[in-house]
Amino acid sequence: MAIAPDVCIRGAGIVGRTLALLLARDRLRVGLVREPGAASGASSDVRAYALNAASRELLEHLRAWPDEHHATPVLAMEVHGDEGGQVRFEAKDSGAPALAWIVDVDPLLQRLAEALRYQPLVEWLDAPVPAALTVVCEGRQSATRAEYGVQFDVRPYPQRAIAGRVSCELPHGQVARQWFAQGEILGMLPLGPTHGNSLAFVWSVDEHRAPGLLALGASEFQAQLEAACQHAFGKLTLTTERAAWPLQLARADRWCGPGWVLAGDAAHTVHPLAGQGLNLGLADARDLAKVLHEREYWRSVGDLRLLRRYERSRQADVLAMGMATDGLQQLFAHRGGPLASLRNWGMTGFDRSGWLKQWVAKRAMGRH
Repeated sequence: MAIAPDVCIRGAGIVGRTLALLLARDRLRVGLVREPGAASGASSDVRAYALNAASRELLEHLRAWPDEHHATPVLAMEVHGDEGGQVRFEAKDSGAPALAWIVDVDPLLQRLAEALRYQPLVEWLDAPVPAALTVVCEGRQSATRAEYGVQFDVRPYPQRAIAGRVSCELPHGQVARQWFAQGEILGMLPLGPTHGNSLAFVWSVDEHRAPGLLALGASEFQAQLEAACQHAFGKLTLTTERAAWPLQLARADRWCGPGWVLAGDAAHTVHPLAGQGLNLGLADARDLAKVLHEREYWRSVGDLRLLRRYERSRQADVLAMGMATDGLQQLFAHRGGPLASLRNWGMTGFDRSGWLKQWVAKRAMGRH
């Protein structure tokens, strides 16, 4: 950059791009560092994110929300236990147009890139440069995090996530569905209109079973997936390759220091069973931008006391979500026995709880 940036953001994923746009709107000069080897053209990410109302409002504010073909409203969600327990959430019960929106990764990245193209205060960089503030948004494998002496406390789950896309025989009705069975968790996310026949799936399976599932041919894998979702969608047909990655619960012991701060997966990761990982990262970007906007005129953007305000504002929310997702994972990790009957009885009671169920739904939607 001809002029040193006020902020250098290391990591140009969804969280990094969102933060760059927010800071540039506040007249801060931003250097946005590309990921090494990042392609300029299209990719083929099979994942899909469940974004809540708060995330949608943030991205709409930045004019980066994808069009309706790449952002499917979830009108209802069903959660199935392993012994008949069931919870169903309806968007209409919360007075909202949707519980969440299922968003394709690549179109969202492209919309953010388009918004950045018209923002002269953001410059793409191939390597980090000195700045008053460095924001680390490199994801869970961040190398910069260790350079600042941060300890990343990782607790691996004995599971791997398998993700992909399928077409289904029966329309999904814009209902997201989830099954807990045999210690494993399967989420099926609707893509397209109510009569649509496309789904994104995330299947958290035992780490020892994952290689065998990934090695199966398409027809054998489809049969396993149909059984896992209790044939709710009829025949399933794979339409993409399968991706897989290990699952973990992780938090950095420090989120900031003089002139640097962490955001997104570089600071925390949670189990994907609640679909809240990216929502937490976007909330990081929103709150960090708010703290910098509200700083005293005499404080630098890299002032440690300022950055600790951001750290305090986010840690409670991240800790609560981490505990909630970890608790659910641990609860359903135990197979059979009295605990299975108890948790499924609890699911049925929760489904009838009225105000409590609505409160949980609003929290998941980002309506605290």
